[in-house]
Amino acid sequence: MTFAEKLRGAQPLLGTLVSLPSPELSELLSLAGFDWLFIDMEHGALSINDAQRILQAIKNDCSAIIRVADNNPILIKQALDSGADGVIVPLVNTAAEARQAVESAKYPPLGKRSVGIARAHQYGLQFSEYLQSANQSVAVIIQIEHQEAVNNLDDILSVDGIDGVFIGPYDLSGSMNKLGDVANPVVQQAIRAVKLACSRKSVPVGLFMQQSDQIAAELASGTRFMAVGTDTFFVWSGAQRTLAAFKAALAS
Repeated sequence: MTFAEKLRGAQPLLGTLVSLPSPELSELLSLAGFDWLFIDMEHGALSINDAQRILQAIKNDCSAIIRVADNNPILIKQALDSGADGVIVPLVNTAAEARQAVESAKYPPLGKRSVGIARAHQYGLQFSEYLQSANQSVAVIIQIEHQEAVNNLDDILSVDGIDGVFIGPYDLSGSMNKLGDVANPVVQQAIRAVKLACSRKSVPVGLFMQQSDQIAAELASGTRFMAVGTDTFFVWSGAQRTLAAFKAALAS
């Protein structure tokens, strides 16, 4: 199944965020059983070459979505040509910006994505097949992470071609002068408003969270796909647990 099809299915999807240029680490995360990997080219120190190597390492039925650095047709084209199952486009605040994201990810007549030989169509071996299926199989996820976007949400969700909405709680809190205070009632009210609007439009909604103790509450609130933790978090938290166990054993 494509990630776009998975989003439309009944099963919630669990992913995690990838920020390190390590194909081996991403391979391990896919082997661990995550449904999808959130490859972060907005804040992570990843080049398009790094991202492609990560995509080549992923195993099993794990999908890979690249968050591009900006709502830029060139960045979106490069991410999809590298073979990503879709893109997350940050800071979409208006219907016009949402339309631009969709058009950048879709070939004519649905969009303006240009055509070239790349990994996505096996370097030309599956060229025709990819061109025929890409508009349906590529997932376009827009990120709602600003008060302006919340205010314009009904217009944004009216744009055809949006496969999912991903809430950015930290930047949203910053736009509301509550930087980092994601639990603030004002921020939580805005997040609930986004979820309700997406539910009315039958648009799957996703969210990033650092800790797994929020998973049950998010599922109950209607979150359909989530990214929990990061590759770096799993490394240092696992290391800390081992160090704590060692220190406890020495003290006993």
